[in-house]
Amino acid sequence: MNDQINHLAKRVTLGKMTRREFMGRAAALGVATATASSIFAEAARAQAPKAGGVYKMGVQGGESTNTQDPASWASDVPIAAGRAWGEPLVEVGPDGTLGGLVAESWEGSSDARTWRFKVRNGIEFSNGKTVTAEDVMRTIARHTNEDSKSGALGIVKGIEEMRVDGDVFELKLGVGNADMPYLMADYHLMIQPDGGFDAPAAAIGTGAYSLVSDEPGVRMALTRNPNYWGGDQSEVAHYDEVEVITLNDATARTAALQSGQVDSINRVEPKIAQLLDRAPTLSVRNVSGRGHYVFIMHIDTAPFDNLDLRLALKYAINRQEMVDKILRGYGGVGNDMPINAAYPLFDNTIPQRSYDPALAAEHYKKSGHDGSPIILRVADGAFPGAVDAAALFQQSAQAAGIPLEIKREPNDGYWSEVWNKQPFCASYWGGRPVQDQMYSTAYLSTADWNDTRWKRAEFDELLMSARAELDEAKRKETYSKMGRMLRDEGGLILPMFNDFIDAVSNDVMGWEGDPNGPHMNWYSFKKTWKA
Repeated sequence: MNDQINHLAKRVTLGKMTRREFMGRAAALGVATATASSIFAEAARAQAPKAGGVYKMGVQGGESTNTQDPASWASDVPIAAGRAWGEPLVEVGPDGTLGGLVAESWEGSSDARTWRFKVRNGIEFSNGKTVTAEDVMRTIARHTNEDSKSGALGIVKGIEEMRVDGDVFELKLGVGNADMPYLMADYHLMIQPDGGFDAPAAAIGTGAYSLVSDEPGVRMALTRNPNYWGGDQSEVAHYDEVEVITLNDATARTAALQSGQVDSINRVEPKIAQLLDRAPTLSVRNVSGRGHYVFIMHIDTAPFDNLDLRLALKYAINRQEMVDKILRGYGGVGNDMPINAAYPLFDNTIPQRSYDPALAAEHYKKSGHDGSPIILRVADGAFPGAVDAAALFQQSAQAAGIPLEIKREPNDGYWSEVWNKQPFCASYWGGRPVQDQMYSTAYLSTADWNDTRWKRAEFDELLMSARAELDEAKRKETYSKMGRMLRDEGGLILPMFNDFIDAVSNDVMGWEGDPNGPHMNWYSFKKTWKA
């Protein structure tokens, strides 16, 4: 009986059971009302935030080539640590609303071309320097420089002028953009002293923690920032220390959590999620959002510069089979465009593409391809189940007579040597809060992360017109046209939108799902605590 009542108390602690439910179950076990009330009260008290301790995250997505320069971040480990030491102007909450970080408030002009962000008074960097609007302007300026190779280049490209007015940073756009504040939440845009021009990888920011050691591809350690502006440990950032440990191997990552070596892990493989959730010491947490698993083709490189070949490959993939066998239901079918119903201006009338081997064979024949192997590069770290997904793709393509060949790549170096360099590979995107940001980051002609080499003047013009359009119905119509263009002509094969699946020790309190990204959009270090 003790084991059963302790299990019920743990569910109360985790917020999974109400008092009424607990008392009813306890009574069924023969526990006296007074005793049950005392146990419930003790469990409920454990839900209150408690300061101290070390929080260890086991994270897939780290490489020996990682740096702390926010402009370069493309995988989860540097993003996870970067969220701890740095902050952009604003953040997007789980409910999609904007909250201030370095910026206390913001306002736009009636045409959405001019935006003013007021910097918080007295906020400090981890080195003790007071943050100024000049630091903000210099940060944004560095990311607008093409030499920075910033992942945020596509979203800041439209800025024509910037200036400082006291504690206000002001920017002017060539084309108005009602979503501009959302773009400022991009994780590359961590505000740094003097913009990070002199030391972009110094990891000096306004975050709740300070970096004390960095072993790329192995481990990063951080300690609580004594200069943090955002509240004491009774409010946020309850841990004394945070560790981000690179665990690219799924089996090793799961074992580390089960043995207590780490407190949480990302990218739980869907095929083991339900089994893992039965473990008495941990919980699997999943949340649907905008993340998607993809196969990307460079449309400026043969043979993928041939539209019929691209369409052949798009019709040759069995999306439902992938959702069933790879995601195990933790996600939904994709439609070769990076937008789904999680976006408020999504058009659900766009026809869903489905597996059609006969049509795939027809397009393949029309392409005139010589029959040589079409190389698809993939690694375990591309996304959970990526190698198995590629094998399924190979089988379904074979039924259409398409000679798809899989080349398995090592995890280390995949994001620096394969993704965005090789013409056909597996990848993933976490999605973005608004369509403008998703399109600007990966499909604008000038975007540094345009990983399908999609460069269409008409598409760029539509994106600019959607930015300036304040009528939501007209914006939705424009975004629909853009989505159809990508679906029918682009180099994106998007078979599935994935849930973010994390697993967390039952000692970690305060966990809430966030559709913006895994690990509470990488804010778990800030919002959770140990029981």
